[in-house]
Amino acid sequence: MLLERIYDEDLAQASYFIGCQRKGEAVVVDARRDIAGYQALAEKNGMKIVAVTETHIHADYLSGTRELAAATGAKIYVSGEGGEDWQYGFDGERLHDGDAITIGNISVQAVHTPGHTPEHLSFLVTDGAFSDQPGYLLSGDFVFSGDLGRPDLLDEAAGGIDTRFEGAKQLFRSLRDKFLTLPDYVQVYPAHGAGSACGKALGAIPSSTVGYERLYSWWGPFLEANDEQGFIDELLDGQPDAHAYFGRMKRENREGPAVMGERAPLAELPAGEVARDLAADTVTFVDTRQHDDVHHGTVAGSVNVPAGKSVASYGAWVIDPERDSRPLVLLARDQEHAQDMWDHLVRVGIDKVSGYVTDLAGLPMETPRLIQPEELEGFDAAMILDVRNKTEFAAGHIPGAHQLSGGRALWHLDELPAEGTIVTYCQSGVRNSVTASALRRAGYDVVELDGSYAAWEAFDGARQTADAR
Repeated sequence: MLLERIYDEDLAQASYFIGCQRKGEAVVVDARRDIAGYQALAEKNGMKIVAVTETHIHADYLSGTRELAAATGAKIYVSGEGGEDWQYGFDGERLHDGDAITIGNISVQAVHTPGHTPEHLSFLVTDGAFSDQPGYLLSGDFVFSGDLGRPDLLDEAAGGIDTRFEGAKQLFRSLRDKFLTLPDYVQVYPAHGAGSACGKALGAIPSSTVGYERLYSWWGPFLEANDEQGFIDELLDGQPDAHAYFGRMKRENREGPAVMGERAPLAELPAGEVARDLAADTVTFVDTRQHDDVHHGTVAGSVNVPAGKSVASYGAWVIDPERDSRPLVLLARDQEHAQDMWDHLVRVGIDKVSGYVTDLAGLPMETPRLIQPEELEGFDAAMILDVRNKTEFAAGHIPGAHQLSGGRALWHLDELPAEGTIVTYCQSGVRNSVTASALRRAGYDVVELDGSYAAWEAFDGARQTADAR
């Protein structure tokens, strides 16, 4: 048996390629929409992808199940659990608790493990060439290394009302009745790692075992004592902000993400053409440089989505394709760089990219306004806006600041003053630049706190020390 983990550092998301070497067939679990990696892995190992499935209706990225099935002819399998409100809206064989996908000697058995979502499945994998007992659990967003999938996302991102409490109870039962009944040696492969917003304290270790989680996870003592209420209280306390784009992901994943098919390579665009489109407001320019560079000058009306490991995450903070159909123009080093960024963006359903430029020459420019920490006290601000998570805000913030995380800002403009200047900050400046660029594009007068909270905290500490003398 071949078991490969394909990990996306951007979204802290793992998909899995399970192949039978004897039969030359494979199944992919929790695929993303840029599918070349799965196809390359199949070709490398002389295998054909014959089945694609997913653990649940995802909130943090757009599923590639339909995309991969369309490209390979593979059969789609999705959960049929969760009740009427949680049924998929596209064709595919429905899996229920105990059903299995079989390829050669390998069995991939569905286990209904609700809690994170009502329809959630985990997959027990048995390598029949080695044993008749399962040795692996693809746990999806049920059990992570050191943590559990949060049960409050349906409230936070899908319009639910107090569904978190029933979800937490379901998680307790899923752990007690499904997970902890497995042998301790079963290896656990989760769908997310550290940095994901699908839990509050995910570990960076790519896998675990049932026995290790039983003994050393935070939730183990609650299960051992059968303390359901204590478990619920601890699980729900301190969950991070859910990004607003999660709601769009839930809807699109349930109904079926659009199949893109083979995408043509992005073309480099002439500066004159881009300038005309910007003047006509028919494109959105994406400045992919780091915030320090952006602060020295950027394209007027652009959004800042810094290149690196968080292109998909930050892109979904500032671009909502449901409300803005304008294609993107990317700033990129070259065609390969532009293509890589596009691959990241399609993972969150941002598909329309018209091309790229390699520099800013000939484009309309503006310089974002900055304010220094020592200037803040006497500045006439309509609002000081903290765009960090609520847990960071609770740990310390600038007095009088209002908290609205960057991943939610564009969807909660009603919390912002209609007039006056907004001073924004995050921890070090990256998230601040991303969020501030989107707010400026939305018409707000925004000034960024240079150095953000870290700089203000250093200034305030020095001031207090001086005053104490």
